[in-house]
Amino acid sequence: MMKKEKRRKNIFADKASLVLRKMLQNPTKKWVVRDFIGENGVSLGLAQGVLEELTRQGFAERLRQGPKSYTLLINRKELIDAWLRQYRFEFNEVDVYYSPEKDILSRIKSLLDKKNYVLTLHSGANLITSYVATENIYFYFNTKHWEQDIRDLRQKLDLKELVRGGNIHIIRPYYKKSFLFDSQLIKGFHVVSSLQLYLDLFHFQPRGREHAQYLEETLKNKGQKP
Repeated sequence: MMKKEKRRKNIFADKASLVLRKMLQNPTKKWVVRDFIGENGVSLGLAQGVLEELTRQGFAERLRQGPKSYTLLINRKELIDAWLRQYRFEFNEVDVYYSPEKDILSRIKSLLDKKNYVLTLHSGANLITSYVATENIYFYFNTKHWEQDIRDLRQKLDLKELVRGGNIHIIRPYYKKSFLFDSQLIKGFHVVSSLQLYLDLFHFQPRGREHAQYLEETLKNKGQKP
């Protein structure tokens, strides 16, 4: 009787990606399983499974030194490239509305806080790069009561629902547990991590890949990485 093959972890799934995000945040660290558990972390089993799968796929290396064993991330770029093959911004659900107000982004900021919104795509990246001129605003909205809270937000901001199009894109996150990881405050606005900006932009149209590459170069010049 053939031995059943062990099911492989999807390392790019929502909770599993918390391990990746943490490792990419500090790519030279010597990682052990307990680094990923605890408050806002993952379970022991999930952390162990993700580290094993990263090693199996060649993105990480397991250094065995008895009780002092650890895992190193060895192929950072290849890991992000593999992630890009698995992820599209379109996995998120987006509600689109219209506002004619020029200061609508400031009004959104005044109504919501970090727990409720983070900018992404060109809206977030432009705060770092000022690269793509656009009137469209994209932000993740974090709520357990989507219909009610969207309705309240629309009323407070006087957002219109058009037959087609709009300039306010409110995103229900695909990565429900991890989209806020390493989010940043830039010029007074809450923005997803540079890594999430890069992932969201890369396959996005229009001009997403172009902006992702410019963002990467801009961060590199500052001694940072997405």
